[in-house]
Amino acid sequence: MGLDDRDALATLRAAVDPQAGSDQLIHRFYTRWFATDTAVRDLFPPDMDRQRSAFATAMTWLFGELIAQRAEEPVAFLAQLGRDHRKYGVTQRHYDSMQDALLATLRSHLIDRWDERLADTAEQAVALIVGIMRGAADAEGGPPYRDGTVIENLRVARDVSVIRLQLDDPLYFHPGQFVTVQVPQWPRRWRYLSPSIPADRSGAIEFHVRSVPGGMVSTAIVNETASGDRWRLSNPHGAMHVDRGGGDVLMVAGGTGLAPLRSIIMNLARSGVNPRVHLFFGAKYPCDLYDLRTLWQLASTNPWLSVTPVSEYSTDPPWAADYPDVAPPRGLHVRQTGRLPDVVTRYGSWGDRQILVCGGPRMVQATKAALIAKGADPRRIQHDPLAS
Repeated sequence: MGLDDRDALATLRAAVDPQAGSDQLIHRFYTRWFATDTAVRDLFPPDMDRQRSAFATAMTWLFGELIAQRAEEPVAFLAQLGRDHRKYGVTQRHYDSMQDALLATLRSHLIDRWDERLADTAEQAVALIVGIMRGAADAEGGPPYRDGTVIENLRVARDVSVIRLQLDDPLYFHPGQFVTVQVPQWPRRWRYLSPSIPADRSGAIEFHVRSVPGGMVSTAIVNETASGDRWRLSNPHGAMHVDRGGGDVLMVAGGTGLAPLRSIIMNLARSGVNPRVHLFFGAKYPCDLYDLRTLWQLASTNPWLSVTPVSEYSTDPPWAADYPDVAPPRGLHVRQTGRLPDVVTRYGSWGDRQILVCGGPRMVQATKAALIAKGADPRRIQHDPLAS
């Protein structure tokens, strides 16, 4: 029955599901793959924990979609994955060895239940998954990445830097999209970042980066990035946007989640007529609202834009004196104190708005839940994938 055999697909899904204890299977898969195709190992970082977890989660979701007989999202996801994997140096030969290693690992793990029916389903499912990635990668004609040089690292808060680069060749993206970035301090450890300005024909690009506790890459970016460093950027991902004909807009930004929303606002400012936009920009302390002066400049020249700063605490800690004063001239809404989801929903349900939410996973989940509870339409709420 192949891909129509939902029982066989469910068996495969359970085998790779991290919630069901798939760690050993996933570890064996990568061990087998690296042993049979030694060149593959150099494409991955030394620490494989994050990679193994992401692979298990993705495979579980894909098998679930096959069980549900849904095709549109899995095909789009796999095609994007195939295009994006070009930046690692993945070749057609690597797809062959991956397919062989994955099938061999599934067979050995499920040897007690491995029969002709399960084998047929596994072969068709893995061939489909690998085939879509392979085909999308082969069909893509553009460069797999862009390289660029760091121009400056502006330390705007205790744990936030604004990094500006000049790319060797322009990278074209839609405002609100994100890219993956590789920095020289941590080769082969790609991290998601969102440009904070619209695409620039000269190749200029800017990122806002927060040093995450325990985050090796983000900490290195904030503390160690220097002018002259060479970065590598993937092609863009994501579909967050403002529909100019879709009515007024609510934007909610937590910390450096401001970056993609600021890019969208700056792009809107290029047009004379726009929907009304109300941006809530939140952080822990007032001094963490690092980009209020830019937002003041945008709001002072664009009457369709309103900005409400929000901080959990009303006063700054002593160390704030070591960093730039973020207080803008008069003109923005009065700063509010409290948790961002609570402050936003204090203003109403926002049920008539397009809603864009950006920030850490917990902040996005809490804000989305609060808005829905207040009456907002969940179908009109946009946010990037909730990856930690």
